[in-house]
Amino acid sequence: MGKLELVKYSMKDVVEKKQTRRVLPDQRILFVAVGEVAGCMDLTKVKKSDIQFGENSITISLPAPEICYAKIDHQKSKVYDVSGVWFPSDTKDMVEDIYKIAEQQLVKSANEMQILSKTKENAKLIFKPLIENFSGKRVGILFK
Repeated sequence: MGKLELVKYSMKDVVEKKQTRRVLPDQRILFVAVGEVAGCMDLTKVKKSDIQFGENSITISLPAPEICYAKIDHQKSKVYDVSGVWFPSDTKDMVEDIYKIAEQQLVKSANEMQILSKTKENAKLIFKPLIENFSGKRVGILFK
């Protein structure tokens, strides 16, 4: 096992990037971003010392939850409007930048929606019963 994906948010957001200019009109791009962000636990970080065996119980210290990935769905996302651009290379640069900004915005929105807390909660709901069924013992879950 590697990374155990416990939460996935499908998200949609409108992102704008604007560059002001002194002489020429401002450059502006409006982008509708559709994507997903996943929260996970990296089980490769669990060491033998993180697992404590008792007579009737097991306590496991799991690593802190993390964002596994954030990705933009290029098929569903769309550049809605580009204005103030004079050269094709400027348009290309703005589109590349807006994809990066949109991905960062998806992560920010997921964090505001408490994705890491939900990942912890789901670890207890999913991982704990799994280990209890394998071991036949009560399982306690802690986080580093």
